Amino acid sequence: MKKSLIALLGMIFLGASQVYAQGTNELKIVVNPDPININVGEEIQINAKVVNADGVVQPDTVLFFSRSPRSLSVSREGYAKALKPGTSNVMVFKPAQGESPSIRTTIEVMVTYPKLEKLVFTESTSEMYEGTSFLTSTVIYDEMDFLRDDLEITDFRSSKPDVAQINRYGKINAKKPGKTTISATYDGITTSFDLRVEENPVRSVELSVDKESARTGDVLHLTAIAKDRKDREVEDAPIEYSFTSVPDDHRGQGASAQIEQDGRFVANHPGLYTIIARNAGSVDEVTVRIEPRNVGRDISVAGFGAVSDVYTSDLWVWEGVDGRDYAVTGTWSAKGDALFWDVTDPSNMHIIDTVTVDARTVNDVKVSEDGRIAVISREGASNRKNGLVILDVSDPSDVKILSRFDDGLSGGVHNVFIDKGYVYAINNGRKYDIINIKDPANPFRVSEFELDTPGHSVHDVWVVDGIAYSSNWTDGVVAVDVGGNATPDMPGAGGSPENPVKLGSYTYPSGWNHAAFPFKSKSADKFYIAAGDEAFPNGEAAGYIHFFDLSSWENGQEVARYEVPEAGTHNIWIQDDVMYVAYYQGGLRIVDVSGELMGNLYDQGREIARYLPKDPDGKIPNSPQAWGPQPYKDLIFVSDMNSGLWALKLSPPNTASAQ
Repeated sequence: MKKSLIALLGMIFLGASQVYAQGTNELKIVVNPDPININVGEEIQINAKVVNADGVVQPDTVLFFSRSPRSLSVSREGYAKALKPGTSNVMVFKPAQGESPSIRTTIEVMVTYPKLEKLVFTESTSEMYEGTSFLTSTVIYDEMDFLRDDLEITDFRSSKPDVAQINRYGKINAKKPGKTTISATYDGITTSFDLRVEENPVRSVELSVDKESARTGDVLHLTAIAKDRKDREVEDAPIEYSFTSVPDDHRGQGASAQIEQDGRFVANHPGLYTIIARNAGSVDEVTVRIEPRNVGRDISVAGFGAVSDVYTSDLWVWEGVDGRDYAVTGTWSAKGDALFWDVTDPSNMHIIDTVTVDARTVNDVKVSEDGRIAVISREGASNRKNGLVILDVSDPSDVKILSRFDDGLSGGVHNVFIDKGYVYAINNGRKYDIINIKDPANPFRVSEFELDTPGHSVHDVWVVDGIAYSSNWTDGVVAVDVGGNATPDMPGAGGSPENPVKLGSYTYPSGWNHAAFPFKSKSADKFYIAAGDEAFPNGEAAGYIHFFDLSSWENGQEVARYEVPEAGTHNIWIQDDVMYVAYYQGGLRIVDVSGELMGNLYDQGREIARYLPKDPDGKIPNSPQAWGPQPYKDLIFVSDMNSGLWALKLSPPNTASAQ
């Protein structure tokens, strides 16, 4: 295992209260030293032991996992190295053994901050027009060049407040022509820049909008032109946008819209919105009408295949070589079964074959493009070889094992992907190996891809048009050329399965990136990556879907989200501008992702339908834990951890009951 949070954790601790005991009255974990305080660059050994109620040490294996591997690298044996200052959490975990349940505890490691060294204005300006404002931005670094983003700088000053004032948040208001010096101070460290305020030539502002009416969630684009007294455009005049709203209902609406200073506006609720463009005393406004999105549709159960004796993992649905429809589902923390289903008649879905391999978990299942070859992953093998198994599924009622590949994969394969005769296999949660299966009876490794960042890890990989998109927790989504076709906007790098070449990466602060799905919007000239979280901060699934707008491989801007407040995401599928996302306890969510995306899609009426897959006879009765969705033909198939395989049917558009 890697000295970091491994991908296995994402499911080991899923619903820990459901699968593993949180602890026992008889056993506990004792950690030494406690507390732990170290310096950046220092390495220590964390020791832990399991003791019973009498304090007698037990012969149990204890594993260590870092909750923030980019700050604190921890091996599973407890060797820790401080990479960045701050507080990091380390999970200490005793796996279940025989009748003894798993137990765990979390400890804090304090990594000492070096002395502060410099303060920097990252956003500043040398010139302003009187009557306008500008928001500065500052950061502070320590002697080891670490960014101290935990510190708030509030001591801002202007040498001539009658020329320009600055408040405690760093916003400058230009008062009259003249010169001043703007400074920021923190703990005796000061930085500054010179500012000149000039007479404002702007005498009028003209505002226009590309649409006078739209639906909730539609992005409007604003154009504001500032003009001087001779009606000439003042090209460098700053424009500040704002809005007021009159919603259709008057029930204390929350954030009714979002406006960006680059001229984009999106409304969450129907109503009238007045958009305002301002430069000093010059103002113009437009009013737009926002209508309900009205994309809701009814959803019904077309079929259900109950699995109540084990936990269900991922799924794949495909058309067999005989023209019938089939599905395969994995099993989690069980006995190594992959279940093959005939789903041609969804009202009579039934298991037609079971393949059992040496594993506790068959986490992932994939089928080749021609419907003849399947690959299943293995974790928890009795001989620790794990790896993957390649199957002949030409006849899904009589599946045959063609080969096993476990060379170098002893740590376990969590996820796999098949593309054009190659398998991309997540290896031990730290890299992915690329394996040639063109002769499925004789697979062989052709290459591998691994990041070089501290404490790196990887959970999943998805290949589209020759680009591999991997989900790398704290390192976000990483795009790698494995044979992609170059385009003028998004050129490739000459990569291949034998020579994977990194193109770019897209990170976000939580570090919870678990799954990614790239898609080209059919209704907007935009290429997006949907990046899904997975985390269990309080024992319940949390996190949401992040949307990155890609203008180049090195320039991904997070522009939107889909956040269900009471649940957390797992796997995603996007097809024809519709997103299908398994939201664990929140069930299946079907979301309209058409057009340009901005803001929180959850608030914009973009949800088409939702379904909670629950079964009173399930592994855990009436407890939805939606794992994976897949739209297939005119149905949506969903695997649910606690109940099995579902086939759902959407009503035609615009025929749903009022939502």
